[in-house]
Amino acid sequence: MSYFSELALQYIDGEWCSGSGSWDIVDVDPYTGDKLATITVATVAEVDRAYRAAERTQKQWAATNPYTRRLVFERALRLVEEREAEITRAIMAELGGTALKAGFELSLVKDMLRDCLHLSVSPEGRLLPSTADGKENRLYRLPVGVVGVISPFNFPLYLSIKAVAPALALGNGVVLKPHQETPVVGGTLIAKLFEDAGLPAGLFNVVVTDIAEIGDAFIEHPAPKVISFTGSDQIGRHVATVAAANFKRTVLELGGNSALIVLDDADVDYAVDAAVFSRFAHQGQVCMAANRVLVDRAVEAEFTAKFVAKIASLTVGDPKDPATQIGPLINTVQADAITAQVDQAVAAGATALLRGSTTGSLMDPVVLTGLAEDAPILKRELFGPVVLVVPFDGEDEAVRIANDSPFGLSGAVHTADVERGVRVAHRIETGMIHVNGGTIADEPGVPFGGEKNSGIGRLNGESTVDAFTTVKWISVQHGRTVFPF
Repeated sequence: MSYFSELALQYIDGEWCSGSGSWDIVDVDPYTGDKLATITVATVAEVDRAYRAAERTQKQWAATNPYTRRLVFERALRLVEEREAEITRAIMAELGGTALKAGFELSLVKDMLRDCLHLSVSPEGRLLPSTADGKENRLYRLPVGVVGVISPFNFPLYLSIKAVAPALALGNGVVLKPHQETPVVGGTLIAKLFEDAGLPAGLFNVVVTDIAEIGDAFIEHPAPKVISFTGSDQIGRHVATVAAANFKRTVLELGGNSALIVLDDADVDYAVDAAVFSRFAHQGQVCMAANRVLVDRAVEAEFTAKFVAKIASLTVGDPKDPATQIGPLINTVQADAITAQVDQAVAAGATALLRGSTTGSLMDPVVLTGLAEDAPILKRELFGPVVLVVPFDGEDEAVRIANDSPFGLSGAVHTADVERGVRVAHRIETGMIHVNGGTIADEPGVPFGGEKNSGIGRLNGESTVDAFTTVKWISVQHGRTVFPF
């Protein structure tokens, strides 16, 4: 099927329909600039209809035998496997993702769907003792009801499914608002997969729209009890504020400014490989990407020479070409913004060890060093193919520099002594950090999330159960109790 011709619609209450807004979202190939699809935006009324449909159908879904619910995810997994080639082409077209990136994203999607087979049957009740004689305390783990999901443009298929599929598996209804740059891969393609997998109509809905049309209606609506948001820290702060004012829980997966630390005893060649992948996967448009590579001065010269040489060998160009390793950024606005930040850093005294050109949405890799400690670029999340090399003297300075950031999402430490790496990792203020690995890692059974401005809450495994369920206490008094009056 042609995803962009057939799925350029809203998916509400089991129906494919046009939005009734007064303007369109134009879906564009970021490499060619070709128009892929035009989608008329959903209005507040359609957001309401989507939430009401999820709310109406959720109770029956929650009452369905969890072993029956899991069959939907088995079928969805098979459909992803069968349609992998089509989905890969869609990722290349809508995101500018390379073949490597598409394969990586799809592997994460399949792992998450497999994990949902377990999540469907994982919630457990508990029986707790009581201070009162003859009384038992029962704790029931129940779905929250309806979950609102707002997903980003960089890994839209996976980061949508990462919240949507577990929430459904745990017995909830869901409404998804994908990013307007990736409405098909991040939204309606998922609706099609679950529709074909036999998910009950109305339980899962996709509204393609924008805050310019609906304001905060997606968050403020009374139906959702939890809002799951993945995106920038600036917007995440707003989402958290609005949700809190409406007594809603949030799961916020926000930005990062990860540091990959190369200690003096590291395997330099291996650290170079890890750092190149950690920074330049999907053109650096990854929240976990290693913006900063911190290198002990004892190995700085060797590491930097090999690091720059490997980056210079990367192929930049058409994401549909199997040889391409760095494709386009999501749009020219993003490419121009990153280029301007590089210009400002160089004007302020930074040295460009490698720099090419920016043409449209294509940006050649940039390696900067010699940055002042207070350089603004060191404190920002860089969503592009730019890496900052920062030398240090000893572990204490490495830890201080790594922690000098408002973010705390991921990180990595490279050393020949694993336990030394663990000691350093404990000192880094971050939600996730990897010894002798890359900064980009995600596994369905391991809690994923950050500290500081990188978010609130965790997803994956037991953390997902906590995020999308609630606990209910029912006590049972056997015999009679004595009341004070």
